[in-house]
Amino acid sequence: MKKPSRAPFYTVIGILALIGLVTAWMRHVQMEIPFTPGVQKPVWLIEARIDFDATGEPVTARLGLPDSPPGYRSFSEQAAAPGYGYSVVAENGVRRGEWSKREAVGPQTIYYKTQFIDVDDSVAPPAQNEQPAAAHVDWDGSSQETAAQQVLDTAWSKSSSPQSLTRELIKLLNSDNLDQNAALLLSAQTDRSALVEKLINQAGIPARPALGLYLEDARRHQNLTRLVQVYDGSEWVLFNPTTGEQGVPENLLLWHTGGESILDVAGGNRSRVSFSMIHQTVPALDLIKAQFKESAFSVLSIQHLPIEEQSMFKLLLLLPIGALVVVFMRIIIGLKTSGTFMPILIAMAFLQTSLVLGVVSFVTVVAMGLVLRTYLSRLNLLLISRIATLVVLVIFIISALSLVGYQMGFNTGMTITFFPMIIIAWTIERMSILWEEEGPKEVMVQGGGSLLVAVLAYTLMQFPLVGHLTFNFPELNLVALALIMLMGQYTGYKLSELRRFRAMVDNQEKISQERKGAES
Repeated sequence: MKKPSRAPFYTVIGILALIGLVTAWMRHVQMEIPFTPGVQKPVWLIEARIDFDATGEPVTARLGLPDSPPGYRSFSEQAAAPGYGYSVVAENGVRRGEWSKREAVGPQTIYYKTQFIDVDDSVAPPAQNEQPAAAHVDWDGSSQETAAQQVLDTAWSKSSSPQSLTRELIKLLNSDNLDQNAALLLSAQTDRSALVEKLINQAGIPARPALGLYLEDARRHQNLTRLVQVYDGSEWVLFNPTTGEQGVPENLLLWHTGGESILDVAGGNRSRVSFSMIHQTVPALDLIKAQFKESAFSVLSIQHLPIEEQSMFKLLLLLPIGALVVVFMRIIIGLKTSGTFMPILIAMAFLQTSLVLGVVSFVTVVAMGLVLRTYLSRLNLLLISRIATLVVLVIFIISALSLVGYQMGFNTGMTITFFPMIIIAWTIERMSILWEEEGPKEVMVQGGGSLLVAVLAYTLMQFPLVGHLTFNFPELNLVALALIMLMGQYTGYKLSELRRFRAMVDNQEKISQERKGAES
């Protein structure tokens, strides 16, 4: 008779393992969950302080906020201003924080805090929906206009692109030997950033101001640095008008772009904004909770459940690992246990206790239960009544051990109660019957095997990497399921059975030695 094909079975195994691994990898890529526990990520905490003097009128303060600056991503922001209302509004595509109050008098201070994480900025920025146009430029008098054109013509002849034109203009304006045209323009416009911006716009190339914050750990009362952005036909390119540096430096956070002012205050005067910053590290999992609230994986994530339910799931998701250990030890190793999956429950109890305390408590409860079960066998009770009696007695034994442990200074009360009492009662009943039928040796073999498997399962389940993976990547339990099913097809010799062939091997070795002796 032809054996049925195992191809469908192995196909199911492969699909389960593939789904688990692919889903875990997608969760890792999309939500940036690390595969190892304890990973820390660097974070910049930046605080903007707004100060102004209120005049007694209704107050409205608006501060330009960063929106996806190159190389950084904001994942949290807070505003602190007692008595003020706060909201984030959009004005001409720019995010602005708005604080409002019906009446305020005297010095006022408003705080805005945000946290940024470094990100990979190698991805190209999104394309502009509308091509920007160069702004109209007005000069004070014909002499400035003529000087600007002369400077622009000189730089134009040495350039071939918007970037090279900008670099040449910056060189001319920062030269040690300024010509008279550049000197005239700088005498009227001391801000080189604004002057470069006007010259680029006059050349018909869109340019706009940008405000950046140079990041340095533990710096206080820092001001924004004015820079220039030039549109090269596909994207905005940043330039430092003092050094001529092109692109965004690694330590620069681009806070604000465009012609809108960074700070507007109505109902107050002498307004100013300063920045403080500090570099710190935070757990990667905390960042994930704050950054990916709208992700599909986040909706299905356990981290957003209440803490009490998270603790429950953290233990439940370890059960497949314990089952994997039990299946391996019983099918592959051939170790005998009292009950099929009782060692898993004991291992779960060990997770709530310490290992030594758990083992001592378990052995003590079972030993005392066996003594009481021996007495119950003389009463000729029915099975149901005997098991129920054992459950009650196990409760009394655990309570007594808890009280004794408390008096001796051991905190055993809450930990011992984690043992599955019904399972322990059934274990005592089965061991008692086994004692009567097979003798104490078999009881020690199965009881010791159960305890050994429980300790092995506990050792694996309490390993930090295992707990991290099962909790943050629950789909990996599909891989454990595939391994369990795969071992279920094993029909060969168990490792513990191979010792039966030791006598045969020794006999063959003895015969070989005798043959060699006879030949010699």
